[in-house]
Parts: sequence; C-alpha cells; structure tokens
Amino acid sequence: MLYNLYKAQFILSLRNNLYRLIKMTDKNQNDSSENKKSLNFIEQIIEEDLKLGKHTEIITRFPPEPNGYLHIGHAKSIILNFGLGNSYNGKTNLRFDDTNPEKEDVEYVDSILEDVKWLGFNWDGEVHYASDYFDQLYEWAIKLIKDGFAYVDDQTGEEISASRGTPTRPGNKSPYRNRSVEDNLELFYRMKNGDLKDGEKVLRAKIDMSSPNMHMRDPVMYRIKHAHHHRTGDKWCIYPMYDFTHGQSDYIESITHSICTLEFENHRPLYDWFLDHIYEKGRIRPRQIEFARLNLSYTVMSKRKLAELVEGNYVIGWDDPRMPTISGLRRRGYTPESLKVFTEKVGIAKRENIIDVGLLEFSIREHLNKAAQRVMVVLDPLKVTITNYPEGQNELLPAVNNPEDETMGKREVPFSRTIYIEKEDFKEEANRKFFRLKLGSEVRLRYAYFITCNEVIKDKDGNITELLCTYDPLSKGGKSPDGRKVKGTLHWVSAKHASDIEVRQYDRLFNDEAPDSHKDKNFKEFINPDSLTIIENCKAEPFLLKAKAGDKYQFERKAYFTLDKDSNKEKLIFNRTVTLRDSWKKQSK
Repeated sequence: MLYNLYKAQFILSLRNNLYRLIKMTDKNQNDSSENKKSLNFIEQIIEEDLKLGKHTEIITRFPPEPNGYLHIGHAKSIILNFGLGNSYNGKTNLRFDDTNPEKEDVEYVDSILEDVKWLGFNWDGEVHYASDYFDQLYEWAIKLIKDGFAYVDDQTGEEISASRGTPTRPGNKSPYRNRSVEDNLELFYRMKNGDLKDGEKVLRAKIDMSSPNMHMRDPVMYRIKHAHHHRTGDKWCIYPMYDFTHGQSDYIESITHSICTLEFENHRPLYDWFLDHIYEKGRIRPRQIEFARLNLSYTVMSKRKLAELVEGNYVIGWDDPRMPTISGLRRRGYTPESLKVFTEKVGIAKRENIIDVGLLEFSIREHLNKAAQRVMVVLDPLKVTITNYPEGQNELLPAVNNPEDETMGKREVPFSRTIYIEKEDFKEEANRKFFRLKLGSEVRLRYAYFITCNEVIKDKDGNITELLCTYDPLSKGGKSPDGRKVKGTLHWVSAKHASDIEVRQYDRLFNDEAPDSHKDKNFKEFINPDSLTIIENCKAEPFLLKAKAGDKYQFERKAYFTLDKDSNKEKLIFNRTVTLRDSWKKQSK
C-alpha cells in the first residue's frame, strides 16, 4: 500500500515536471518569436547575413559632409549606425565625406565630433576622411577610362543637365562620349594638373543615357574646382562627386552595411555599378540599405534652410536653442538619453512619415522628470510680507530634491519674513475653482507654512505691489496642525536670500505644422513670433548659485530649464527646455 502511494506521488511529480517543461518551452518559443518581431528590417538583414556566413564582423559607418551643423535627423542616423555596431560587437567608422571644399569648414568638423561624443558613441580607430582616399579614387577613375567606362565631356553643366532628358524621355548622348581612351586620359591628366578652368570639362561615367533611372545617365564623376581644401590644401584642383566617392570609401573601409536614408534609394544602382567595376574577389563588398529619414512637425530639416535662418539672423546661430541641430538641442537642455528614447519610439521604417514633435518633447519630459533637480524660482515676483513672522528671523527648511529619486537627497531652503510668490498665484476675488491665494483665503507654502492673505497694498495706479499675510507657526513643513484642508500649494522664494536670474522661455520656432510644405509661401513666414521670451530679474533660491553650464532643473510648477553656456557669476541665464505639460495640445483643441 505504501509502495502504491509512493508510486502515485512519483507519477504526479513526473506529470507536473513535464507540464512545467512544456510551458517553459512554449514561453521560450514565444519569447524568441517576440524578439524576432522586435527586430527592425535592417537588423533582420544583418541577422540573415551573419547566419549565412556572409560576414564574420559587422562594420557600419556614419559619413556626414562637413558643410553644416548636424540636426536631429542626423542624430537618428548616428544612434542607428553606432547602435548596430555595438549590438553586434562590430565596429562603426566616423568618416567625413569632404569632397566639396567650397562649402566645407573645420568648424563643422569640430562640431560633428562633439555631437557624436555627446551622444555617447566612440568611433573605431582614427577619424576617416574621404579626402584620405583621393589618390585611390583618382586611380580608379583612370581604370574606368582605360576600360572604356568613363570619358571627359566638354559640355557645360547646363548642357549636360538639358541632355539628360526626363524620366519618360531618354537623354541625348554627349558629342564627346566616344572619344578615344588616349584622348580621355590626356584630358583627364590636364584636368588634374590644373591646365583647365573651373567648369571647362568634367569626367563622366559611360553607362546608359536611356536608363529609366536618371542617376544612371552618364553621371559626372569629377569636376574642376581650383579651391583650397581644409585638409589637402592645394594639392588637388579636381574633386570627385559624392556618388563616386561614397561607395568606394565604404569599399576601402570594408564597410559591410552602408545605411542611408531613402533619398539615396535611386542612387543604389549607381552605387553598385561603380563597385562592379572596381571590386576584387575576396574583399568585403558593402551593401547599401535605405531607411526613412526623420521628418519632424513644426520644424525644417534642410541644411540649406537652416543655414538661411542663421545667415538671415532669424536665430542667434547654429546652436540657438530653437534650432533642431544637435548643438541647439544640447544647449536647450535635451539629453542623449532622451534622444535615444525618442529614436527608439520612432523606430526604423521603410516609408517616409512625419513624426509629431510632441513625441520628442515627451521623451525629454520623461527623462528630466527622473533626472532633474527640483528648485523654486519665481518668474514674475509679487512681494509678500508675513506680518506675524519675527523680524530678522531666518530658518532653513528641508526640501526634496526629486520625489522620483530618493537618492538625490534633500537640500535646505531659507525662509524669512518677506518672500516672493508668482503674481498669477494671487487674485483679490476669485471663484471656488481658484485654489491659489486670494484675499481672506489660506494656502500652503511648499515645504514651509500655511499663510492667509489679510491685506492688499497697491500703488497710485491701482497695481498690486505687496500682500500682507499671516502664517500659522504650527503648520511647519506644510502639515495641517488640526486636520483642516488646504487645497492650494505655492512655490516661493525668500526675498532676503533670492538671486536674480535671467530666464529665456523658448518655444517652437514655427507655428505651422509643416512650414516648408507651402508652394506659394516661404517657410520663414511661419516663424513663431513668441518662440523666445526673455524674463529678467526672476527670483531664485540660492541653491542655483551652484549651477554649472548644462545643469538641468525643474523649476517647480513651471518647466524644465538648463543653465546656458553664456552664463557667468554676475549673470545666470536659464533656457527653458520644455514645459511640464504639452501646452500646444491645449492650443490646438
């Protein structure tokens, strides 16, 4: 009988264990399925290439042109390319495609290096430059000429453009297309040696003037430019075009996956054509993959249009906190963490769409809510005298630095007989829904006491200049001594200990959702006249005197702010990063 009992227990135990094993297997399969679904299409391509043994190491690159400051669209590309390198234990190169000396500058190079570092990424090895490869590109151009796939054209840029035809009509072949290899070589050498003037001749690839893809209709490979290059100096007077440079630079660097935005999709056949004619068996051949660029509402993302804003003094520079440049976002108070979260929320797609800028603002609010120190600042001060508080007395009251993070600890806030509150927090007469201070009513001062307004002092014009109040000494810490309910809680600053600061309240630069989408209007017509409001002599608690440039704070009940780089000991300047709530949603309703 005991045997049968043990036998039954054993069978039951075996059955339970088997059931658990089945459940765990199902869960693992589900988890695996979910992980597969969570991969974006680029990651799926990489996973497949690794599975097939096409590559043993993933190498990506971020290849900006140093002709302007990077914007948030570039941030998405940086995060994607460096993120892929990190995810697959591979490498990511930083390369400057510096093929246009007239528009490039060391200033832009330095700003891009700073942006990438600020986002938290490190490139593999030294910084690369397309100009490092000019000798090799020139040799490949010679090869294409010798193989009959390139020729020197005497036509002007206007003539070449007109001869290309339209997407529905074939182009016309250049009268110089069938020059001999010897003649093409001689002319190309003369181009290189500086014997010819700018625009006098170009080198073109000989492909197909009837191709439905306009980029394949004998594209220009080299043009003459007698211009000083920021790295190569005056060594070269011919410079390769972007389409000829880009793929070959990827090839030289053994890039496995060349990630581009969708506008380069039509360039891919040309990218592959050039590689077809220089590729050597056994070497890594890069693959171009396109994804949708970031289009943000209430913003322009064109470098040319951003340059117009700077050059026309509509903003104070490339790093103006209203600009969508990475340097502008950094100065405004955005964090690398918030941009990474934003990029993750946006995702990697194959089709173009417009992302609501509210999602970007939500991402920084979400991060700063957890990371920013709370402080009290009165932007529009109204003097309050607490008549029954002892004259000359001061006290320090404990205040929480961040209720979302206990590890940030507490600070001490000075309190005295005279304080400042916001003017908007007082009304002589108000309805029941006004829970702030009014004549004869009681409110709570954050971390301090209950106060009651007894008298209003006005100037000769009837403007309120001071409130006379009394406090309840038993309500210290904002706690009711007898259980009475006080709904309103106000922030404040001790007048005796207040520091004067300047606050710059930034808002969206444009008041139209798509400012550059109007055919009959210039995008600058939609600049928001209220995109910047400067408020001087705001009253801040003394804790802010410790702030360093870039430090981030929540001004309680107001917004998130960061200390501007132009601040000094005599003048602290705080930039509004984002409001506590989305006020634009209210405006649109």
